[in-house]
Amino acid sequence: MTVQVNIGVAAQQVLAKLVAGLEIEFGHGAGEALARRFLDAEESDFVWDARVCERWLGALDSEDDFGLELDRIAVVGCMDGAWYAAVSIVDGDGQAQGLMARRECASEGEAREFYAALR
Repeated sequence: MTVQVNIGVAAQQVLAKLVAGLEIEFGHGAGEALARRFLDAEESDFVWDARVCERWLGALDSEDDFGLELDRIAVVGCMDGAWYAAVSIVDGDGQAQGLMARRECASEGEAREFYAALR
């Protein structure tokens, strides 16, 4: 049997499970704060993984890419109940390598408007 879950829904589940696990390890109340620190440290991965759509913007022109071919990808997604539009840096294997910009939005519609305007 195959179960498919929207990545945005899965991101919400990951956050809840991360908080729960951290609270078991470090006590009630500490889980939320530690989860926020973890999310901040791994922001580009979470933004990329929680995307609901993406659009290629072009190759990243950088002298510091160590021979990697990187692309700029516009994304829109929802994480922890907040919609966002962002520009992710992604390698040829589809793995997030960084984040150029991220804007939190009040609604899905607003996020999609910013997403459409990203160049």
